[in-house]
Amino acid sequence: MAHFPSLEPAFTMQPMISGNIESESTFSPALSGEFVGQGNDYIHVDPDGEHLRLDAHGTIYLNYTGIVDMTPAVEAIMSGESESTVTSFGNSFIHLTFETGGEKYASLETGVWVGGGHFIYEKGEAPIVEYKVSKVTFKV
Repeated sequence: MAHFPSLEPAFTMQPMISGNIESESTFSPALSGEFVGQGNDYIHVDPDGEHLRLDAHGTIYLNYTGIVDMTPAVEAIMSGESESTVTSFGNSFIHLTFETGGEKYASLETGVWVGGGHFIYEKGEAPIVEYKVSKVTFKV
């Protein structure tokens, strides 16, 4: 559609405790790393727990805000009443910003990033939130 932005699939991330990030094969700069500490979407952590460590031994600060539609499945997961389950995508959306120290990842700072997520829950374990993140682009 004319004059509307498009989305370029960029990476998949699981940002909570000991999560990871992996870029799509066609996306540059390539990302392959793990989150150190806890995620900070609703958990407040100290500065040492807010960094993303990459295979390239770089550090990226990632911040995101978003909204989750509290469906019955999500409510059951959050209350600990759910059996093992994976929710559908379409009820959790985020906006991300990056801060980097290296030239290799500088383009992350100037992009506009959005993501859609879902929950992966194994009974007795902490819920995992997985996001598919895209860069907002404009194609003529």
